[in-house]
Amino acid sequence: MAERTDMKTTPEAGSGSSAAVIHPPTAIGSDATASSHQQAGPPLPSTTDVGLDGRETALPAMREPGRESSSVSVNSSIFEFVEENGRTYHRYKEGKYFLPNDEQEQTRLDLQHHIAKRLLNGKLGLAPIDKPARVLDVGTGTGIWAIEFAEQNPSSSVLGTDLSPIQPDYVPSNCSFEIDDAEDEWVYSHPFDYVHGRYMCAFLKDFPHLFRSIYANLNPGGWVEFQETLINFQAIDQTLENTALQKWNRLLLEGIRNMGRNAMSAVKYKKYMADAGFVNITEKKFAVPATPWAKGRDEKMLGAMQMANNLEGVSGLTMTVFTRSLGWAAEEVERLLVDVRKDMRDRGIHAYVPIMVIYGQKPGGDTAGQVGG
Repeated sequence: MAERTDMKTTPEAGSGSSAAVIHPPTAIGSDATASSHQQAGPPLPSTTDVGLDGRETALPAMREPGRESSSVSVNSSIFEFVEENGRTYHRYKEGKYFLPNDEQEQTRLDLQHHIAKRLLNGKLGLAPIDKPARVLDVGTGTGIWAIEFAEQNPSSSVLGTDLSPIQPDYVPSNCSFEIDDAEDEWVYSHPFDYVHGRYMCAFLKDFPHLFRSIYANLNPGGWVEFQETLINFQAIDQTLENTALQKWNRLLLEGIRNMGRNAMSAVKYKKYMADAGFVNITEKKFAVPATPWAKGRDEKMLGAMQMANNLEGVSGLTMTVFTRSLGWAAEEVERLLVDVRKDMRDRGIHAYVPIMVIYGQKPGGDTAGQVGG
């Protein structure tokens, strides 16, 4: 496994601008013999057994040499946070991402990671990647996916980017982080072999542009993969009708639209990828119970995890969207959330959360035999 190092932030070497780059300069030990994150349990019956092959290729982990980035100077205010309604939010490109970045939210983001791994049979992704030398995790959040990928693939160089500097102090030596905006111009010095993104569909304005940027920064034969949760509760029967949860969901989607985003963007990712030039595009859909109402051990466990995720995230998401976009007072939001939380705990409401995994390949290289689904 890759040795862990002390992660520091320094200006980007050789860059035309001083970029905020978080990278590991000095080894402090080699005790990382296994991933520190919990492994997923048994797979769901509907899970497709496709994923990372774990094979390695030789390339040392380095920050981007000569990278002229839209990343900001370490002398700026990126390490300051904005406080609003008792929660903290990112300062860099303030307002672009409307979920908090405080410790409570970071814990929830890591929970989402474990939900995704359990859903995908313990895998970090489904794209049939082969020896990815350079890997990019867009919107890395706490960095948990990038760190685990780096641990499992010690010969891969893994870079995670995000608007918030909330990644941990100790990371594998082949993993680094940058503070960057995925919607800005991409000017990486070398292309990637695998680009991964997750939980971004409600927060970016121009996904066609994003996928064009990814395409331009992939090696021939490289893969892109996005895993998305749709904030659109559905039910297998009529138990969701006329509930506070349904009302809240309708208002939330409206508020996000008012902010220039589309929380349902992921349903068009397959088209956006094709328009950008990707081939062998595969789209897989999953339904995660919103509470432990479903039968079966795996479904109940997923439902319990998703219920905790919903309850932890609903306040930060709702408060921002409703006060900024819909003009609600914070007190009005709290009154609504009392009933919404009750519904989120109600096993009599047979609701589920749609999750999608979409991946595609850039033509060229070894694309023979790869068939999308």
